[in-house]
Amino acid sequence: MYLYLEKDTFLHRLNPITKIIGVILLSIQAMIFNHPIYLLFILVLVIIIGIVSRSLANIKRFTFFLVLLAGFSTVLWSLFLKIGSPVFNLLFLSVSKESFLYGLGMGMRLITMVISGLIFLSCTNVEEVTWGLNKLGLPFPVSFSLSLGFRLVPVLLGSAKTVKEAQITRGLDLETGGIITKIRKYAPLLIPIFAVALRKVEGFSMSLEGKGFGVDKKRTYYLKFKVRAKDYLVIGLLMALNIGSIYLRIIGYGVVF
Repeated sequence: MYLYLEKDTFLHRLNPITKIIGVILLSIQAMIFNHPIYLLFILVLVIIIGIVSRSLANIKRFTFFLVLLAGFSTVLWSLFLKIGSPVFNLLFLSVSKESFLYGLGMGMRLITMVISGLIFLSCTNVEEVTWGLNKLGLPFPVSFSLSLGFRLVPVLLGSAKTVKEAQITRGLDLETGGIITKIRKYAPLLIPIFAVALRKVEGFSMSLEGKGFGVDKKRTYYLKFKVRAKDYLVIGLLMALNIGSIYLRIIGYGVVF
């Protein structure tokens, strides 16, 4: 359930600030172009980064979701974006070459951003995220709350799995029937799942209050990170790539229309 992978790679050893800025720059990079050929190069770059960080295991876990996301985006944009001369008509729906290319580009843009986020979470643990956000200027309660989501979501998913298994042992059949029947069968799981989730959140908030969270504005950190030459190199390369891409976009490259 946790995405962080304990590896000793170049990306794992980078400063958390570098990794946060890096994933932001990669997301901006994916937003610059809308032509699928140009976005393909960015997607390949992100996958190479995933190989270097040895994060492909997490990417493979989300393969179905990524394919579904790209497929839905391509189909919806192709059908409802009215540009160019239609090459396919079905009732009131039409698809043109431009709308298809644009939809394909939007799908590649989305999966590029999702894969960038997966690589970031695979190389950065929760403590590093909190430290990095705080050093970038966010107040500690805000950075702590944002990073807390990475820790609570797996806990809540684990609780949901426990409730599901408990109900199955009591005779709840979740395997038979069509999709509508299965959705109805999952309804009895909602109340115990929400009850367990609220109980865990309440216990966590009481624990923070008991430890005096937010009383002392000056905080110390057990973990300490230094900005090294490789951090400047990574940020410099990504910024140069973004600037070059923006220039190409301004002069008319990388766009469908």
